[in-house]
Amino acid sequence: MPSPGTRPYGAWASPFPIPLLVEGVRGLSGVGAADGRRWWLESRPDEGGIQVLVRREPDGSLTRLTPEGFNVRSRVHEYGGGAALVAADVIVVSDFSTGRLHRVMTPGVTAPITPDRAWRYADPILDQGRGRLIAVREDHEPETVAAHGEWANDLVAIDLATGVVTALTGGRDFYAAPRLSPDGSTLAWLEWSHPNMPWDGTELRVAGVTSDGSLGPATVVAGSLEDWISQPAWSPDGALHYVAEPDGWMNLFRRHPDRAGESLAAMEAEFSGPDWNFGQSTYGFLPDGSIVAVAHAAGRDRLFRIGPATGASAALDGPFSVIDALAVDGWTVVFRAASPTEVISIVELDVPSGSTTVLRRATDRSVDPADVAAPRLIEFPTTGERTAYGIHYAPTSARFGAPDDERPPLIVTSHGGPTSNAYVGLSLAVQMLTSRGLAVLDVDYGGSTGYGKAYRQRLDGEWGVVDLDDCVNGARWLAEEGLVDGGRMAIRGGSASGYTTLCAITFRDVFQAGVSYFGIGNLESFVGDTHKFESRYTERLIGPYPARKDLYRERSPVHFADRIRVPVLILQGLDDRVVPPSEAEGIVDALLEQRVPHAYIAFEGEDHGFRQASSIVRSFEAELSFYGQVFGFEPADAITPLEHVRFDGSTD
Repeated sequence: MPSPGTRPYGAWASPFPIPLLVEGVRGLSGVGAADGRRWWLESRPDEGGIQVLVRREPDGSLTRLTPEGFNVRSRVHEYGGGAALVAADVIVVSDFSTGRLHRVMTPGVTAPITPDRAWRYADPILDQGRGRLIAVREDHEPETVAAHGEWANDLVAIDLATGVVTALTGGRDFYAAPRLSPDGSTLAWLEWSHPNMPWDGTELRVAGVTSDGSLGPATVVAGSLEDWISQPAWSPDGALHYVAEPDGWMNLFRRHPDRAGESLAAMEAEFSGPDWNFGQSTYGFLPDGSIVAVAHAAGRDRLFRIGPATGASAALDGPFSVIDALAVDGWTVVFRAASPTEVISIVELDVPSGSTTVLRRATDRSVDPADVAAPRLIEFPTTGERTAYGIHYAPTSARFGAPDDERPPLIVTSHGGPTSNAYVGLSLAVQMLTSRGLAVLDVDYGGSTGYGKAYRQRLDGEWGVVDLDDCVNGARWLAEEGLVDGGRMAIRGGSASGYTTLCAITFRDVFQAGVSYFGIGNLESFVGDTHKFESRYTERLIGPYPARKDLYRERSPVHFADRIRVPVLILQGLDDRVVPPSEAEGIVDALLEQRVPHAYIAFEGEDHGFRQASSIVRSFEAELSFYGQVFGFEPADAITPLEHVRFDGSTD
């Protein structure tokens, strides 16, 4: 006889109630530290998803620096980042609604600095000796767009007293990471142009700052059209550092004026992730000149201390599998971190003693490790006699099990980008599925970062092929190993992963269902509708358009909806400018025409990634109900069943 705790996979009562996704949850990013103070950005679903700048005082108290309703975000490159600056007595934040920079005068009180123009700013730094900021500007003024055919980017100086904005350099399509030398005499920055994304090739330039604050002649000191440079930073003694991959891995380098950059602690690991957002920070300088840095390899992050003279490295081992947003204050290192059993937190590390202190957690709710599915890095064979990677999570519960003759349904997912990698910290979204009896595979398909340049470049010209093959082969491998039910497998994803999802249910017959969050259905319309940052991205991923229009059509699921034979759930934010609602609507129209069962939910006020509490909860409830209906289990949660569209277009 089955035990009282025996229930079908998917029907387990979970210790993670769905509202836990948003109740008391705060996103944490933008970490900084100086003079015993710490600060970071908190995104708050219960406040409409806005980001708030928070400072932790030396006595441990927290101060909210931005007013109620003020959303600290930047829309430069649409993905933003680098939306706040805390330096000396200057606190500057970007207002998401207007794009203007504001100065925090006192906690809860801000005043605009920049003019009321169609300008956006990111990654501001303080040029204290000249009483100004230096930042990336994105110009959306109508006359600028008319002249260039798209908005323009440049580096600008912003006078803190008058708000006057002065261009320092321009002419390239993109700029990032302005960094001023400690003595204020030299500015370093990154720049690149279409069709490159940052990881395809950037140039690191330096220029002297003249007596009137303008820039002298600029010199390229690292990088090229084919070489990725990331995260320039000056050490306290005035040496310029950066991350580059001349040997196939993103490693740390130090510039010498009279010779090529010097490699520091070379290893098969990545010291920088893809530059989707401004303000990435994965290394910093300790008082003795050594460097503390984050390296990603074998599906996880590790913290290293790199010696100042020899470059010898030593791992500062701890429980964390995810580490980023690093800042240094003396011998103390502050960063975001998570482990397989702990949610993302702001953590403080005392380097001499090795002791850590958690300053702020994404949620105050604790979890029982017995209910947490542990991530397991797997390697599996894929197309072309190659190997691909993924993170496997088995169904896990301290109270429930399934009948011996049953195998769990599998939910395959993958990261967006498509240049990114799987997250291996405690993800409540993953645990929501595994604790209810569903297996999850998060695929690091060819094209992912963290496995070296050659692995990342597998996707060049092969988007919609390599990623699709790797997701399919990962699912098949788990089924062949007897770990999942090969007849109950779904694929889900958002953005680029949503595109892979739609490709999988269109061009393969492995999955029995698909869930797309703001996924791309028509590559041709995406090229014309998306924003400047990614407008030429597909040239490397697929081929030049319209010269290779044939490939764009061949890999667009919307043109082959007659091949879809499985139910589909489509979720879309109506304010999305990265993947516009037209992409979802095109797929929905095709599904209706082909009389494929599906459901479509559009979310008012949401853009590329859901931030409002109601949207996050509703989308997960819809997804869970969808899986239950497709795979034949009844969720234990009291949720409203999702309405499916019948073949005749009516709803049940």
